[in-house]
Amino acid sequence: MKDNRWSPGYRRQLLAVTCLAGSVLVAFGTSARAAQATKHSAPRHHTPGRSTTRPATTPVRAKAAPRPHALDASAAETVSVTSSRRALNGGGGMMRVETAPHAVQTVSKQFIDMRAPTSTALDLIQNLPSLNVTTPDSSGMEGGQIQSRGLTDLDMGLMVDGAPAAAAKYLSENVDSENLESVSVTPGSSATDLPVMSAAGGVMAEETRTPAQKRGGLIDFSYGTNNLSREFIRLESGEIGHSGVRGYFSFSNTHARSWMGAGINQRKHIDFGLQKDWQNGSNAKFFLSWNSADFIIDNYPTSDQFFRYKHTGQGYGRTNDKTSNNYWGNNNDHWNQIFISAPVHIALPSRLSLDIHPYFSFGQGWDASPGGTTTDETGATRGLTNYFLQNEYRSVGTVAKLNWEIDRHNTFSVGYWYENTQTIQSYPTSYQMPDGNAPSPNNAAYLISAGDKQTAGYEIHSLFVHDTAKYFNDHLTVDAGFKFVMTNIWNKDYYGRQEGNRTAPLPQLSIGYRINNHHQIYLNVEGDYRQPSAVDLGWLYTSVAIPKNQYSIKEELGYRYHDDHIIADIAFFNYNVTNRIVDQYIGMNSYKPFNVGNQQMRGFDVMVAGRPIHGFSPYASVEYLHASQDSNVFDPYLNTMLHSKGTQAVMAPHVIANFGLTYTYKGFFANGAVHYTGPQSVSIAGDQRIPGYVTDTLSLGYHFKPFMFAKSPTFRLNFTNLTGSVVRTGAMGAVYSAKDPSTVYSGNMASYTGYGNSFMVAPRFTMTGTVSTAF
Repeated sequence: MKDNRWSPGYRRQLLAVTCLAGSVLVAFGTSARAAQATKHSAPRHHTPGRSTTRPATTPVRAKAAPRPHALDASAAETVSVTSSRRALNGGGGMMRVETAPHAVQTVSKQFIDMRAPTSTALDLIQNLPSLNVTTPDSSGMEGGQIQSRGLTDLDMGLMVDGAPAAAAKYLSENVDSENLESVSVTPGSSATDLPVMSAAGGVMAEETRTPAQKRGGLIDFSYGTNNLSREFIRLESGEIGHSGVRGYFSFSNTHARSWMGAGINQRKHIDFGLQKDWQNGSNAKFFLSWNSADFIIDNYPTSDQFFRYKHTGQGYGRTNDKTSNNYWGNNNDHWNQIFISAPVHIALPSRLSLDIHPYFSFGQGWDASPGGTTTDETGATRGLTNYFLQNEYRSVGTVAKLNWEIDRHNTFSVGYWYENTQTIQSYPTSYQMPDGNAPSPNNAAYLISAGDKQTAGYEIHSLFVHDTAKYFNDHLTVDAGFKFVMTNIWNKDYYGRQEGNRTAPLPQLSIGYRINNHHQIYLNVEGDYRQPSAVDLGWLYTSVAIPKNQYSIKEELGYRYHDDHIIADIAFFNYNVTNRIVDQYIGMNSYKPFNVGNQQMRGFDVMVAGRPIHGFSPYASVEYLHASQDSNVFDPYLNTMLHSKGTQAVMAPHVIANFGLTYTYKGFFANGAVHYTGPQSVSIAGDQRIPGYVTDTLSLGYHFKPFMFAKSPTFRLNFTNLTGSVVRTGAMGAVYSAKDPSTVYSGNMASYTGYGNSFMVAPRFTMTGTVSTAF
């Protein structure tokens, strides 16, 4: 990002967090040696919460500290990581055997490695049964959106290594796909020890790779349609000396042209990981990512614009005309982001263990949009640029949890979560540069006005307790927990300041019973919430009341089966949501929250996958959802009460279905997938809808034999939208009615281009070729 300046104060904060992580590692090593000196009975390898990552060489364990909400499949993986990972997968990595007492849907490394390196977690999870995923571009740089059981990604906790990360719209900031081990979704639950303030829609967890034991690396190069080019390299240190510390460093560079209209998207990304394991079961992991993005803010079409494009080919994207308000160089987003996660597990004497998980993220950037023209002091007519400038977005927090293994049946945990998040934003105005592009709002040579300044944020204090009990040779598992969240939330603008205190009691009970090695049943009941984010608050003036917390009560009943040939999972669910918060797209990548009362959702998910049979591994999933609006809602645009009670909830299709097939033979591999989303309402009044649609993907590749330094030379082709369908894949947000003024703007925010909602459209047919090898 150009001309972004880090304030000295936050340089010191970042340095302090990094030093803190180093201090924890030193103290932790001392504790580990002390624990060894006391001859602690059994080696442990414990990952807090529902994390699933295991080192590549997992030590043999005896009475390891239990993972009360593990997303992973079973302890059998510790026998032989290579063979058991294959055994736990079905459908070519599109499904995994799970044993947690709640719904879990996972894609594993086998599937990730078949997809294009430009894939984000959104691209990887789009065939899970409870999700409808929409993305606006084919290069992965613009993120997207999730619909899940009648809720959205703004209702979900999005995690990287157990720490809260970028929103779905900016998911590409988190981690490169080459450094992902798995992506798991728990659509109906969230662990008590997870630092999430929006978990009504469940949790999506990305797990990064464990650094390799031996020195080496990976390199790949991709080229594709829309002038896509991407380069990636990862260097592995292996074990550094005899310290037990190992790490990796990776860098990627991506460049692509906008698929609709003119414009260039660019992204640079760094991932850095460290890991240290001790023989007594203690471990520490450190992950840092840096992301710099410069991409076009798309012009999302109204219904009229979409049908004009579909029937006549007339596009709705940005243009190359530098005199136009729709010029791509004056409608763009610049953003720099740093993310740090540093979980530490310390094995203590007397069957105790301590988990400490600090995390930190910091971002700066701006969105530019045309502001018409003006006459400067010389009498010349010059173009204007309006900005939404985030001088900083900062979030820092930590989770601390003490675990006590009472006996071989029972483990009790007590913990504390703290988080402080703040956004500082303003709305400057500048002259356009002579070439029509938007200058940096920090460039004094073009600045006209610094604009109003707005700050918003929240501080969270949360206490939680959790107990896991296992009986009948671990056939019966009972998880019970309670979390109490206390939040101070505030907003300050030119007109004044407002703040409020919010609390949320979050009980949870999960019961799982493994009938035998093939059958399991489970029941999960919990309360979850969503509070307005700091960015949500930043769009509210102090004359507008801060929305109440959204609260959900959820029940889930499930059954699982697996054998040597098939994996099957069915989950029935029921949600009751009060103070439902939905978000209206107001242009320039920004959303405004509003409340639509109560909502109810019920239905079921089914997943079935086959083990490889003559090289073929099939996969299928389906969801049926009945989601209804339980309240009438007042429409401020039309100044009338909408009779919305009993209508289909907004962005909640009745049916989602997927089919996938993977084939492997010697070095050859292929995967094809088809996704269907049924018709859905995109307005609270139910008077605007979009029809059902089908999307598809195809992956083909070949692993060649090692040659010289190339240990795994591979070539693969990835295709999306093979049929070239022109379909709307989802709404940009919620609107009250089809008669409301459009949320799509052309030029400045006072100029509307239509009515009703605006939409994401499936990118046209794309192909990406990739050459890669480990070394």
